[in-house]
Amino acid sequence: MNVYEPYLMTIDDVIDETADTRTLRLKFQDESVAESFDFRAGQFGEYSAFGAGECTFCIASPPTRRGYLECTFKSAGKVTSALRDLNPGDTVGFRGPYGNHFPLNEMEGKDLVFIAGGIGLAPVRCVIWNVLDQRDKYGKVTIVYGARSVGDLCYKRELQEWSERDDVTLWQTVDPGGETPEWKGEVGFVPTVLEKAAPSAETACAVLCGPPIMIKLTLPTLKKLGFEDDAIYTTLENRMKCGIGKCGRCNIGHVYVCVDGPVFTAAQLAALPPEY
Repeated sequence: MNVYEPYLMTIDDVIDETADTRTLRLKFQDESVAESFDFRAGQFGEYSAFGAGECTFCIASPPTRRGYLECTFKSAGKVTSALRDLNPGDTVGFRGPYGNHFPLNEMEGKDLVFIAGGIGLAPVRCVIWNVLDQRDKYGKVTIVYGARSVGDLCYKRELQEWSERDDVTLWQTVDPGGETPEWKGEVGFVPTVLEKAAPSAETACAVLCGPPIMIKLTLPTLKKLGFEDDAIYTTLENRMKCGIGKCGRCNIGHVYVCVDGPVFTAAQLAALPPEY
């Protein structure tokens, strides 16, 4: 089998999350693949626009919802622009799933705190829905999500749904100056709002994803709240290209993000070389 040969997938739906962020819902063209395909929350794939190339994104939909995959991306270059030009009914390629995953089995019975910034909600959303689809297996669920402005908040319909659930505590925030007159959420940076939310660290795990600066500033807040490094999980997308540890673009010292990650604990991050 050619490891670089993608599955063929049809775009079933296109959802504009923000002015520059789009979600594609994809379905396998081969029904036998659709029936057998499986993955774990946190894994990623290589998505291709034929003639333009491939890009690496997380699988944004949960494995508990079979029959389709979703990816969410910003238009930032040649491939993402080509993907954005596609419409329902068009064909894209998908290679995967690759990488490790969030240890949801080990998290069963624990409280879960999800922290995300901007498009960093995409991989966290996969885990959130996985947990909510198996709600009886987990304790309290707290979500802290922020973006630069109200317009930059992704998955607005799902944020509304989560806010209306009585088994989820949702904190939404935008950066100072990013609010609108109608905004009823918090105004401030994610670490500040996380500290205000003050989720208990006792028997809890945290899942964190967002811009590098947000992760850097949020980790001390989690530690201040009492979270141990091995109870904090994040996911990285570090220049991944081949997805299988062959091209060497994603290595950080001896670590290959596409193979050894993309999911790491804060303790593992602390052990990475300074270039990270």
